[in-house]
This record gives sequence, structure tokens and C-alpha cells, in this order.
Amino acid sequence: MQFMLLIYGDEKAQPPDMTPEAQEASMKAWFDYGDWLRAEGIYVAGDALQETEHATTVRVQEGKTVTTDGPFAETKEQLGGYYLLECKDLDQALEAAAKCPGALYGSIEVRPIVKFDEPEG
Repeated sequence: MQFMLLIYGDEKAQPPDMTPEAQEASMKAWFDYGDWLRAEGIYVAGDALQETEHATTVRVQEGKTVTTDGPFAETKEQLGGYYLLECKDLDQALEAAAKCPGALYGSIEVRPIVKFDEPEG
């Protein structure tokens, strides 16, 4: 069963003046987490996202495409990245979420993936 771990945090709360040592330790925690997911055999995909200032929101209103710079709504936490996992059950996905470095300063939303049957044709 596939699960998406959606990593949320306050991108403005990230300290912009981290020492090089602190930045290296932070990145190591993420790389170690990725290594653990692969060792567990549950990693499918994962990426970090650019900050919301680089986002564009797209809507179709009355047949016209409307784009807006940035996210649709102001929130305290922004989506910063994701992991797609293949887990045996929800408990394994929750264990993986609890080990995610993002859980230390934000939240990890765990959502099962819906599989649709492909139409024949």
C-alpha cells in the first residue's frame, strides 16, 4: 500500500543564518533518513520543494485559466516536500513519519494513495 508523507513547516521560521556546521548536520539528518527508508525497502520517491514564493496557483474560472503567484492561502505551515512510500500498512507509514526530520519542527501528514483502475480501451 502506498502512502504519501507530506512535510509541513514554517518556511519563515527556518534560521537564515545557520552556521555551516548546523546546515551540514541538518542535511545529514535528511540524507540519513533517506538511507533508512531505502534500507527498509519502502522508499519510492521523495523531493524537497522550492519555497512558496516560487509557487504559481492555477485555476480555471468560467473557462479561462487564471494564474496567481504564490500559494492560494496564507498558512502557518507550508508544504516543503514529500516522500512516497510503499508500506505494508498504516503502522509502518506512521513509524516512517515519526522518524522524519521534519517532524521535529513541523508536521508530517500521512495519506494513503488511491489507486484507480485504468479504463479499458
